Amino acid sequence: YQRRVRVGFSGGEKKRNEIFQMAMLEPKLAILDETDSGLDIDALRIVANGVNKLKSKDNAVVVITHYQRLLDYIVPDYVHVLLNGRIVKSGTKELAHELEEKGYDWIKEEVGA
Repeated sequence: YQRRVRVGFSGGEKKRNEIFQMAMLEPKLAILDETDSGLDIDALRIVANGVNKLKSKDNAVVVITHYQRLLDYIVPDYVHVLLNGRIVKSGTKELAHELEEKGYDWIKEEVGA
């Protein structure tokens, strides 16, 4: 019997599998691109818990998201805002809260974009 990897998995199962692979591979740098996409709240908590367990002083995890919701569970050390492929603003987790409240337009105005 053959089964292709990750075929037939739900979105949450795929994300949990990615976190499991991270745990097994122990990368020095992990980039999670929109890892919250398509997850219900229970799957989001499971994935975030896995990421939090894997974070250490010996590795780096870059989490790319458009929404504050994920950052309620994975508290960032730094928040960076990219615009046209460049970092235009950096800050702490408070920046993420400000973005959730105000949106992105104020940053575009600030940088003249």
